[in-house]
Amino acid sequence: MTPIIDLHCDTILSIHKSGAETRLARNNLHIDIDKLERGEVETQFFAVFIKLEEHPDPFASFQLISDRLFEELARNKNTITQVRTFTEMEQNIRSGKIGAFLTIEEGEVVAGEAWKLEEAYQRGVRLITLTWNYENSLGFPNYQWTHRDRGLKPEGKTMVERLNDLGVLIDVSHLSDAGFKDVAEISKQPFVASHSNARAQCDHPRNLTDGMIRRVADAGGIIGLNFCPAFLNGTESATLQDMTRHLVHIRNTGGAEAAALGSDFDGIHGELGIPDAGAYQKLIEAMAQAGFTERDIELAAHENARRVIREVIG
Repeated sequence: MTPIIDLHCDTILSIHKSGAETRLARNNLHIDIDKLERGEVETQFFAVFIKLEEHPDPFASFQLISDRLFEELARNKNTITQVRTFTEMEQNIRSGKIGAFLTIEEGEVVAGEAWKLEEAYQRGVRLITLTWNYENSLGFPNYQWTHRDRGLKPEGKTMVERLNDLGVLIDVSHLSDAGFKDVAEISKQPFVASHSNARAQCDHPRNLTDGMIRRVADAGGIIGLNFCPAFLNGTESATLQDMTRHLVHIRNTGGAEAAALGSDFDGIHGELGIPDAGAYQKLIEAMAQAGFTERDIELAAHENARRVIREVIG
């Protein structure tokens, strides 16, 4: 069994929206503790996703949703705990518990006032996706190609520098092509695309060009495979072969050290190549069948993510 680090899921928002009866321990979502254990997921990044049109006060909503994650972690403290550093993550793994990193998907949550980023950091946020599908005060998304050539705004460029200084991973998934270029030029630390695929394999704006893949790799960053069928093959149904095809392309283009996993579980729909986190080892088997060496599998499954966490978060 191969340990897994998953860079992105929207599970805590799904739990929050479902009400008190839905729990992290066991539920009907893509991710719960039982599924994480069966899938050998040793560390899961939990995103607080904020859809701006639904949240007039994005930071207050972030606080509320992250509180729900903390509540669920407290209920299950013998099996899963929040981690904030590489050392905490490693200690947690040795203790046999699942690690939970807190992240933000929508940079507007911490934009505008310095105290917001500081409080988010104190809460344990260690990765921030700069945009979702809306323009915000940091920059522009790659939603339907509309803003492809529009880069980071001044506040976005400042945010990149602040995140570098804090030791928070910069996530370029959802970001416009021009915004990606700005991050690559400004960031002094490795950055990530936590849940994106290869545009050469599926021509979708959420995916990365070969040039982008190489720039992430050259910066020491990683690209987490997104399991969404629309990003894998442009349909509502994907297979394990679709998933490994993108991983092969990322490896061949950026090197074995660039590939990682970022399922986007509970934020995606359709017929998935694996139905939930409990089936993660089926992807590992498919990677072996696709010609990945044992070392390349270890790198993509957890070692590359472990390296970036150590280098950036510390």
